[in-house]
Amino acid sequence: MNTPLVAPPKDTRQGSIAIVGMGMTLGSHLTPLSRSHIEQADVIFAGLSDNIVEQWLQRMNSDVRSLQPYYKEGKSRRKTYEEWVELMMVEVRAGKRVCGVFYGHPGIFAWSPHKVIEVARAEGFQAHMEPGVSAEDCLYADLGIDPGTVGCQHYEAGQILFYERRIDPSSYLVLWQVGLVGDRSLARFTTSGAYRQVLVDVLAKDYPLDHEIIIYRAVTLPIQKPRIRRIALRDLPFVDVPTEETVVIPPAAALKPNHEIRERLAALDKLEQEAATA
Repeated sequence: MNTPLVAPPKDTRQGSIAIVGMGMTLGSHLTPLSRSHIEQADVIFAGLSDNIVEQWLQRMNSDVRSLQPYYKEGKSRRKTYEEWVELMMVEVRAGKRVCGVFYGHPGIFAWSPHKVIEVARAEGFQAHMEPGVSAEDCLYADLGIDPGTVGCQHYEAGQILFYERRIDPSSYLVLWQVGLVGDRSLARFTTSGAYRQVLVDVLAKDYPLDHEIIIYRAVTLPIQKPRIRRIALRDLPFVDVPTEETVVIPPAAALKPNHEIRERLAALDKLEQEAATA
């Protein structure tokens, strides 16, 4: 007779992790639920925009550990992000309530928050992500863009170079991390204008070189104003574009009506009207 399998006793030091978004602007975007996670945590790991925001965070929890020192020039960012995951998981496995605090939305352009939640859940720990106000949200407000009008495409800028992506010039095109475009090493913090020239050459297949584009940066402190620069596409290689700035390309073509589908829908409308009056 087979002996029934018995689950091992549950670890009474059950830890947990909550990943929360600080939002973009200090003090303005933090939600009450995210604040609660911060205040109740045993330890905080902070991946934030600057030391001022970290100091503000320390007013809510005394044990704040910055993740920024793990970045190094020439060191693969992937290795840094893997180290972040392990740092957080060490404390979760020790039975602590851990909170990872990241600027903006913690799940946007952020590998470590998604990965640590995946690892924690696979090991049986409670893990949760709480959204925050992202740079994308600020972009829509500051530039007066409604993505519902003509649509909005979002790409990490390198994907435009590394892959064959289909661009629709009748919608907005938002390119993230243009300051790093073309980097395949994951070990640099910037790339030169020569790399942005390659990006312009690719975009020139769908946009005229004199098409006006926008370089945008959201505010991180309440005393700041958003940085908005408008230049011609051809000039992109010759201006400084820090990694925290985003390139927005407005539509260069009008929406093209799909007459075939419109006629099909009109026929359906007619059939339904006839059925309703029959």
